[in-house]
Order: sequence, then C-alpha cells, then structure tokens
Amino acid sequence: MVFIFSIIVFIICLLVWLSRTSQKNVKSAALVIMALSFLLAFSQTVRVIQAGQVGVVNIFGKVQKRALRSGIQLVIPFADVINYSIKTQEMKEIMDVPSKEGLNVKLELSVLYHLDPERASEVYETVGENYEDIILVPQFRSITRGVTASFEAKALYTSARDSLSKRIMQELQDLVSKRGVVIESTPLRSVSLPPRLSQAIEEKLQAEQESQRMQFVLLKETQEAERKRIEAKGIADFQEIVTEGISDKLLRWKGIEATEKLAESQNAKVVIVGGKDGLPLILGSQ
Repeated sequence: MVFIFSIIVFIICLLVWLSRTSQKNVKSAALVIMALSFLLAFSQTVRVIQAGQVGVVNIFGKVQKRALRSGIQLVIPFADVINYSIKTQEMKEIMDVPSKEGLNVKLELSVLYHLDPERASEVYETVGENYEDIILVPQFRSITRGVTASFEAKALYTSARDSLSKRIMQELQDLVSKRGVVIESTPLRSVSLPPRLSQAIEEKLQAEQESQRMQFVLLKETQEAERKRIEAKGIADFQEIVTEGISDKLLRWKGIEATEKLAESQNAKVVIVGGKDGLPLILGSQ
C-alpha cells in the first residue's frame, strides 16, 4: 500500500511539474514531493536481513525457493519477507519419563538446534513460522520417553547418562533433519529418581565401594605375608649355609688367632692356655 501510494503521489507531482500553467513555486514544491515519494517507493524494494537470519520471500502466496541471506537485499515491493533465525537455539524440557522397570524418573535436559538455511523456504511453506512447537517439541518428548524406557533407573542415575544423551540426539536428528531442523546436541542436565530408589542405589554403590576397598586390603595383606615368608626363608637358608661351614677346628683356630692378637696388644691381661674345649682363657689384670 505504501508503494502504491508513493507511486500515485509521484505521478501527480510529475504532472504538476510538467504542467505549463503551474506557477514556479508550485513546480518546486511538486519536485520536492516527487523526489520524496520516489525515495519512499524505492525503500519498499529494499530489505535488510540481520546477521544470523535468512529471509523467506512470499509473493502473493508464492514462496520463493531461495531464501535471502543476511545483508541488504532488493525484492519486489509487494513481497512479504519472513525472517528466520539460523542461530543455535536452546530448548529446555523437564519431564517425567519411564524406566525399564516401569519407574518414573524425572529428567531435566536440553536440545541445541538450528534451522537449516537451505531449507528455510520449505519449512515456511510446509510447517510455518512456529516450526519448533510443531516439529521439534513433540518429537523430542516422544523420543526421550521411548529411549529412557530401554534403560534401567540405576543406569540413568550412574553410568548410562552419556549413552542416553547420544541416543536421544541420534534418533531426534534422524527424524527432524528431514524437515529442515539440525540437532547439535541433547545434553542431560539432571536425573531425579524416587527418594527410596535413590537411597537404595546410593547404599548399593557405597557397599560395592567398600567391598572393593576390602579386596584391596586383603590383596595388600596377602602380598605382605608373601614378602615376609620369602624373607624368613632367605634368613633360614643363610643360617643353614653358615652353620654347615662352621666346625670345632675352625672355632679353635679363630680363638687362637684372637688370643695372639690380644697378647700382642699393650693391655694388661693373663692368658691361660688349655681352657674349656682347649681354647685359651683371657683374664683381665683386675
């Protein structure tokens, strides 16, 4: 409407400006208005697409296949341009889901996604502007409940969180990518189990940790006992070898050598030869 009004004003001002009967001041005013109306009409052909967006062009119900990229774009004045964000967006969900045992588990998770810019026109034509509520939200909820039903509650609470997140992402991507939505990730933020079940799992995990600790202690004690046994056997073998190498003659000979060394020293002493077992007896001077 603005474009048509501007064109009509432009034509009227042009006729006034070209009229020979118009006064000079009237022609000047008509020229100014004509320029303004032209600029106004031209502005209706210019669209500015912001960064991180694409523009879908709709001309009297006919959607153009190619979406407009960010920047200044020229379009037909009668066209409607619908802007779509192609930035990464986050949708958060808190839902009660079933586990494999039939228990209700409370999940808090998110999905990071963005619109495929090459398929923005298709999304507008087949779904509309609120594609998240129509395509993404219901599928996200349905797939999450289906996936968690194949996991035990204990696994959701402990080791299977990463596997759960990856499986939800894969199944969701396979489903919504056909409709122009790209899934980036589905991070699992928190898992809440029923209080009694949560307490039972924690107690079981604590018992398992205690059992592992005791196994470690027993293994350590077993290794220490083996070390002591090997050490004792080594000492016994040494004593046996030494004992076999010692005889009465050797002992007497060693005693005589010691007596000779003492006799040569300056200390006062009395040496009596022919003591017990034939060994010398050494008596001090006092």
